[in-house]
Amino acid sequence: MNLSLYSVNAFIILDTEGHRVLAKYYRPKSHPQGESKDLLTLKEQKTFEKGLWQKTKKAGGDIILYDSHLAVYKHSLDLILYFIAGPTENELMLSTALGSLTDALTMLLRNSLEKRGVLENLDLVLLCLDETIDDGIIVDTDSAAIASRVSRPRPDTTEIVINEQTIMNAYQTVKEKMQQRIGQL
Repeated sequence: MNLSLYSVNAFIILDTEGHRVLAKYYRPKSHPQGESKDLLTLKEQKTFEKGLWQKTKKAGGDIILYDSHLAVYKHSLDLILYFIAGPTENELMLSTALGSLTDALTMLLRNSLEKRGVLENLDLVLLCLDETIDDGIIVDTDSAAIASRVSRPRPDTTEIVINEQTIMNAYQTVKEKMQQRIGQL
């Protein structure tokens, strides 16, 4: 048995009508079995996605073996998120990774993992995906850690206003502390 860290072949988000919202296919050149030869062209990918959607459009399942690919999927409001892997991959690990990715996206998109939110925040979605999967290797499965590395800092915590008043207040505080110290000697 050839063990490898490369476990994910693709990440796909389809809407409720089977149209591609986002798709990222992984073809690492350093994979022990060589570069993948399937799903190379856009036509092959679209055909695969359409057939996959036909099999998974109804909610109820989590894992399916389709066209000699293992598909772990999760339904959201108007989206279906998929991890596609080889038929011998660990389903539990893929399901855990997909669950943590969707949880992190839900946190980042303020509890509304829907098509409009994904398209408006595509940068966050792709960063979140990159924090979870790196070139087909599952890197992290902690949704809170993924979301914290991806999230934008709040503007109110990074702005420090320095003006004459704050400098005078700091000077007064230092002056009072120095007088107290001298008085204690």
